[in-house]
Amino acid sequence: MLVAAAGLVGAPAGWLATDRLERNNDFCNACHLAPSRPLHSEIRESFDGRPAASLAAAHAAAGVRGREDPRFRCIDCHGGSGPLGRARVKALAAKDALFYAVGRFDEPRAMRFPLWDSDCVKCHARFDESLRRAPSDAGAPPFHALPVHNSSLGLACVECHTAHEVGTAKDAYFLDADHLRSQCARCHSEFAGP
Repeated sequence: MLVAAAGLVGAPAGWLATDRLERNNDFCNACHLAPSRPLHSEIRESFDGRPAASLAAAHAAAGVRGREDPRFRCIDCHGGSGPLGRARVKALAAKDALFYAVGRFDEPRAMRFPLWDSDCVKCHARFDESLRRAPSDAGAPPFHALPVHNSSLGLACVECHTAHEVGTAKDAYFLDADHLRSQCARCHSEFAGP
């Protein structure tokens, strides 16, 4: 009974406390930036770097309009959207925190749970004209201008838009051409390699 009561009080308090803490990128990185954990060190370095060298860094440089604190934060993408998305993130964070506290936390090499489209469309609700144009060097029709690509294709945003990859071209919306061709090849055989 005591454990149940502690859970009823502790869970909401923990939820609210972590909501406040996760607004600070340094809080997120406190667990992810140990010297033996290079993944997030490189991501944070790129995120804070100027000029922007990745899609995530471009978001950080642009900030978020209409908010008291216009800085773009890790949690703005990785926080989940809607009650189910937030609960998923909180459950994963609680598990990671427990493993960290008992000394069994292993830095992930990649995202275990990729972002959902709802995490992207909460800010990118529509494809405006700047997103409808094909990058100048692509030589292909504008992807989002073709109706079948916008909703019925079944591709998640993150299958093409990799946020933390460094070295992709800013004028091509930080899309990696080789990665993009491999995604296109799933339906279009002419994009498949030899």
